[in-house]
Amino acid sequence: MVLDRVEEAPKNISAQKRRFWSADAKQRIVAETMEPDSTMAEVARRHGVNPNLLFTWRRQAKRKASADAGLVELVPVVVAPEPAAPVSRVEIVLVGGERILVDADVDAGALARIVRALSRR
Repeated sequence: MVLDRVEEAPKNISAQKRRFWSADAKQRIVAETMEPDSTMAEVARRHGVNPNLLFTWRRQAKRKASADAGLVELVPVVVAPEPAAPVSRVEIVLVGGERILVDADVDAGALARIVRALSRR
């Protein structure tokens, strides 16, 4: 079989220009891929984007987020003192009407000596 003529191949079958996606549009589309029950293929198809391009946008967004995380600004912190534990006090009224107010964790031996000394008066 011999060809009589050579047909020229069509030039630029797809004469479409490359689409430009703004940063906001990319961010919105990538956010859709993060929603529960959404798939990359479904989101890509809905927006007419190649899934590989969508994966690239996602990867770039994750890198940017991790880089931005390093830009955290520290704020001053004031550490408040621990609140004092409530003190349990015991009031002892002796037969003579004397009152002794002691903390609940008072040394029993010392308290006994004080009570004896006051009782002798």
